[in-house]
Amino acid sequence: MVKKNKTEVRALGRHISISADKARRVIDQIRGRSYEETLMILELMPYRACLPIFKLVYSAAANANDNLGSNEANLVISKAEVNEGTTRKKFKPRARGRSYAIKRNTCHITIVVKDISLEEYSYSEFYSLKKPTWKRKYTTMVYHDAYRSSSGGIWDKK
Repeated sequence: MVKKNKTEVRALGRHISISADKARRVIDQIRGRSYEETLMILELMPYRACLPIFKLVYSAAANANDNLGSNEANLVISKAEVNEGTTRKKFKPRARGRSYAIKRNTCHITIVVKDISLEEYSYSEFYSLKKPTWKRKYTTMVYHDAYRSSSGGIWDKK
């Protein structure tokens, strides 16, 4: 059995007190970017979800440095996902002895960091070899004489 070289390291944050949709708004911006570019983006974005995601990206880079001995310049965010966590419920007293439920959403964030120096090919070679899927599916057909033809054509009314 051949053992593969491990090139990915992850960091998992659980029960983070922010809704999953608000965290996804930030995660979608950093997916697929380099580590240094991600830190700059997270520092400048004005959302509350940026701080816990910043800490997770930093932790994933520290895990990659510790486990793989990789340099921060070679790290790329290969996978980032947000899942819904448990909902904390508390009750607030209201008028006439009634109670009002307050729901606090939580989420689980997973950041996976890949070291591109440990792979046998680089990303630029991979993307240059692969054709986009829309180019494989559809072919373009052009009818040059459809508008000019005097004998019939597409726009001929009878």
